[in-house]
Order: sequence, then structure tokens, then C-alpha cells
Amino acid sequence: MRRTDLEGHGPVRYGPSALPDDGLPVLPELSATLAAAAGRSRQRPIGGGTALLDAARGYWMRRGLPTPADRVAAGPGAPFLLLALTAALGGDVLVPRPCAAWWVPYARLLGRPAFPVATPAECGGVPDPYALLETVRRVRAEGGDPRLLVLSVADDPTATVAPPEVLHEAVEAAAGEGLHLVSDETWRDTVHEPHETVLLSPAEMLPERVSVVTDLAGAFLPAGWPAAVARFPAGAAGDALHARVLDVLTALDARIAEPVAVAAAYALDEPDAVTERLTASVRLHARVARAAHAAVVAAGAPARPPQAGRHLYVDLGPLRGALAAHGVSDAQELEEWLGARLGVPAPGGHRFGDDLGALRVRLSTADLIDGTDEEREECLRSPAPLELPHVQRALMSLRSVFDDLRDDAQRWEPPR
Repeated sequence: MRRTDLEGHGPVRYGPSALPDDGLPVLPELSATLAAAAGRSRQRPIGGGTALLDAARGYWMRRGLPTPADRVAAGPGAPFLLLALTAALGGDVLVPRPCAAWWVPYARLLGRPAFPVATPAECGGVPDPYALLETVRRVRAEGGDPRLLVLSVADDPTATVAPPEVLHEAVEAAAGEGLHLVSDETWRDTVHEPHETVLLSPAEMLPERVSVVTDLAGAFLPAGWPAAVARFPAGAAGDALHARVLDVLTALDARIAEPVAVAAAYALDEPDAVTERLTASVRLHARVARAAHAAVVAAGAPARPPQAGRHLYVDLGPLRGALAAHGVSDAQELEEWLGARLGVPAPGGHRFGDDLGALRVRLSTADLIDGTDEEREECLRSPAPLELPHVQRALMSLRSVFDDLRDDAQRWEPPR
């Protein structure tokens, strides 16, 4: 019997990992820092120790966000921090559609409704301001209590960066409705063209109503070393929110392992070794993302040009007829079929809050550079990584799958 819902396939148990890995060997200096701290057995306080919090403050200061010492907390991954913020703020949650796969499950775990809001044509990650106002009006008319909007200026899954004017309109609409904003800025340091792309934080526009969450697996640490930092608003409301978040983290005993905390502080201080690796990693993933984008678009599958991160979001709706011939009619079936054809995970759009019937997937660029440690290291050093044999094979496989779908679609297209 054909599945008609997501029972047993929801994002809590079966969804993609919170953050796609960078697919690269661990930076030796980070490994050495972690190893040097491996013998430390003393637990740091909930919310992070002094060294890590000071490093986080310096990180935000360099990005134009001055941060007092009592406005920072750390946790073992951004999901813990978002869970604590959602619990502390109360009320219903609003998210853009699509959104990061890990946002909504934490609202659900707390029994909070999460209402999707359409995004503008220019980008993902932030809600269309008119759709936001209409959603808030509808939720309140139905007896709901919307209090929190989660958004992202450098977005997972769409890999887009919100233009400042679009972000300003969304933030202004949210402020007018009295919403608190949580800005997930995990990917802000992975912008592909940092000298051409203007990235602003909502905290610069509305400092008294915006909390910022950054998972260090986005740019600085391996995904298997969970650590994240949060920045809270100024004023009495920020004081109270910070205290409530620490209460929730304490109840969860959500501590960062001491060796990981030491490595996180080292990374956030941004020594030359870390910044050079980050620059090389972003450059590599940008090149691979452009090649993957060209391949899927040439096959007739629209995708916004990737601007940040290590992924792209592809709409296979125009190839629906060809996919139907393979028994694919929804995002779950597309995930299973395409993942089997590519040999790598291809999480469907339903994982990110899109409609099950929409044939969308997120593809990870890390899967296209995967290989031995030596091959992955060579990707970083090579001036022409797309010409390396293992990367060429991966891109050829991607093109072949999508070109076959295009050809199938053309064969099934009725004569005019």
C-alpha cells in the first residue's frame, strides 16, 4: 500500500543530520588543541566557561555585534540552545518554509505549534513580510499565541543569503507584532563571495528583540564535536531570557565536553590556521556548488544559485512526469529513489517543512568531494579541484542521473 503521510518518516527520528559535514579532514591544529585538553576531567559550568564565552564575545565584536559578558551562553550544539530559547520564551513558533530540518522538532518536543510562513522570491531563510503578518493574524484569530520567529540570514536548506532590504522588511514586520527573533547564523561565515554579498544580522537592526545562535559545526568545528554559542539582547528582557535559558540548560545538564570547549575557544579566537582553512574550505565548496547547480539546472531542475554553506536545494517538479515513471510522486519517494541512484543521502523537502507533494531535495557538496583523507586534503590544496579524478567522477554521476531524468521527461512530453 502506498504511503500517504509521514508516519514513521518524520524529521525527529529519520531526518537528515542537523548540519551537513564539510567532508574534509580535521584541521591538525584543532586536533592538537583537543588532544592537549583530553586529560582534563573538571566540568565547566553550564552555559560555558570563561575562555569560551570570551572567545565568543570577541567573535561577535569582530562582526560588529558588541556583546557584554553576561549576554552569552554556550551549549553542546545549536539544537540545545534553540530548545532552551523556545522553552524560555513560551508561545507559538513561526518559521519560514522551507527551514532547517532541526528547527521544528524542538518546538514539537515542547508541545508548541510551529507555523510555516512563505518566503520571498529572492531568498529563503526569512519570511515574506506580508505572509508573516497574515500568519500572525490568523494564528491569533484561532486562539494561538505567536511569540517567536526563527529565521536565518544565510540559509539551510536553500543556501541563499537574505538581501538587507528583504531582511529589514521581515524584521520590521516581526517587531510590529511583538515577536522575539532567533537568528540562526550558523552559516554566516560560509558565504561564497564575501566581498560581493552583503550579510547583515537582525541583531544589528533590532538589538533589543533578537537572540543569535551559531553552531560552530557550520564553519569552525567538525560536525562530531558539538558546540554552539548564543548571544542575548540587551536590557532587562535580555537578562531574564539569559537566566531562563541557563535554567533549561541546567535541567538538561547540557554541557560542552571540556576538550571540545577548549577547541571551540581556540577556533573562535580565529588564529591564522583556522581562518586560512575556513577560507580554503569555503572556496572549495563554492566551486563544487556552482558545478552541481549548473548540472541540475541544465537538466531542467530549478535551484536558486547557492550563495553560502555546503548544499543546494533543488526543485524536480518540472521532471515530475519522468519521476512518475520510476514510481516517484512525493518528496519521501524522491528522497529514497534519488539517494539510491546517487549513492548518497538526498533528504527530501518534507524534512525542511516543504509540502510532501513538492519534489524538492537538498544536495550536499561534501558528498561530491568525498574520498580518502589524501584525496580530500588534495581538494583543499588544488587550484583546480573540479579536475581531480574523484571529484570528476562524483560530478559525472550527478550529471548522469539528472540528464537521464531530462531525457526521460522529453520522451514523455506530448507532441505539440
